[in-house]
Amino acid sequence: MDMDASERTSRLVESLRRDGRIDVAGAAAEFGTAEMTIRRDLDLLAERGVLRRVRGGAVSLLMRGEELPFSMRELEAVDTKRRMAAAVAEVIGDGEAVGLDSGTSVVEVAHALVERRLTVMPMSLHAAMALAASSSVRLMMPGGETRPGELAMVGPLALASIAALRFDTVVLGCCGVSPEGQVTAHDLGDAEVKQALLASTRRSVLVLDGSKFSHAAMAVVCKVSAFDVVVTDTSAPDSVVGALEAAGVGVHRV
Repeated sequence: MDMDASERTSRLVESLRRDGRIDVAGAAAEFGTAEMTIRRDLDLLAERGVLRRVRGGAVSLLMRGEELPFSMRELEAVDTKRRMAAAVAEVIGDGEAVGLDSGTSVVEVAHALVERRLTVMPMSLHAAMALAASSSVRLMMPGGETRPGELAMVGPLALASIAALRFDTVVLGCCGVSPEGQVTAHDLGDAEVKQALLASTRRSVLVLDGSKFSHAAMAVVCKVSAFDVVVTDTSAPDSVVGALEAAGVGVHRV
């Protein structure tokens, strides 16, 4: 069965995570496409730092449990991220002071806020660039050092910048939620920034697609039930949504 490039790429990455390598001939047969197409897909993934090409296929460059590079994640589920970003924007009122976390979903939130009258401090250069040309957003930049690729601000200067402010709303992304309901991140510095944002706000919003409810990363941020609002998509498990609503969390599924 043939499939589009986005779905094929996602399946190839899943195979890499599971098996550690990909065979061109086997993948072409599995996906119902030409070997040349698979080779082009693998070349693209190699350019984005996901794999290394070898004779007849490729081997993974990802450590077990490691997140995909930003340049790969920003291509995933774009329509879903835009729907969630629009829902987040509806929660935020004009004139608010907003803190934005890093990550691809939150970058989409930044795009959704470009025409709003807000004060915003983004914790990534990707989100800052999305807001830089806005004539209505008062853009405040934090200190800190950037994580390569992610361009997320971390470290003591970033934490001090957050501690100096009080936000009306902060919007966080995450790498996954554990079966115990813990919001997690792959990077310890990223987890610290998320915790600092939560400690400096009146209201907290978590944005994540439903698939992240079945994955967990290394660094624990907080309980998902600690958020005031969770914005997700229709793939989020009914049992999880029900438990969050029972805990008093406002859940928006889009």
